[in-house]
Amino acid sequence: MATPVLRPTLRRFKSLLPVFRQPRTRQSSSSSSLPTHVDPATLLSTPTWSVKFLLPATSTSSERITPSQLHHLLRLSALPLPQNQEEEDRMISVLQSQLAFVRDVQSVKTDGVEPLQSIRDETEEGLREATIGLETLREALASETVFGRRKRRRRQRSVQRKEELGWDPLETASRRTGRFFVVKSGKVKE
Repeated sequence: MATPVLRPTLRRFKSLLPVFRQPRTRQSSSSSSLPTHVDPATLLSTPTWSVKFLLPATSTSSERITPSQLHHLLRLSALPLPQNQEEEDRMISVLQSQLAFVRDVQSVKTDGVEPLQSIRDETEEGLREATIGLETLREALASETVFGRRKRRRRQRSVQRKEELGWDPLETASRRTGRFFVVKSGKVKE
């Protein structure tokens, strides 16, 4: 059978199932059959399903969107009303297909599927990479100094010297005081 990751997809798209099904061979019950190799180029060269599969047939519209409902939605969305009947019919058919797609997505069985907390990598490796531990903070903690009776920590600001930068930022300044630019301010007299 297919891998556990593909099972929900295969249940959803029955047309994919024959592609991933492994041929069964007669073997003893104690040995397990190894999956056969599926060439990715062959698999991806021909489409196994289409977006049209997700759209309903025109005769299956159980709830027809009325022109008054369309006008109401357009006013709520602050969108312009259709100019003619043809444009209105096109908007209604697009809205019908979008609603059918949403209903199809809502009908997917999600029993036993843990919802995402946010959109990020929630695999074990991703969570391990995102976890902040002592090793991650060791450099920041090393730059702190402890002072006072209560042993408060104070972070030392890291100042880059001009030797570290490779150039002197104040080199082109016409006026400077210490390590600062001096800028004349005031109203410009015309």
